[in-house]
Amino acid sequence: MSDAVKAPAHYVAGRSIQPVHAIQDWGLNFCLGNVVKYVARAGRKGDALEDLRKAREYLDFEISSLERG
Repeated sequence: MSDAVKAPAHYVAGRSIQPVHAIQDWGLNFCLGNVVKYVARAGRKGDALEDLRKAREYLDFEISSLERG
């Protein structure tokens, strides 16, 4: 049985680590952390295409921020 708050099935089922642990270990900021989160859950919680579009949106936010300097 999974814990819907601490270990949601769409992140942990069949995996050795949760995206949150990778995000923390890698020191990613909010935008890049969300990219990892949405890519990791694509197709595991609802529509894969929607999750990938969300990931792309956060990647675009990060790119825009870096381009602004």
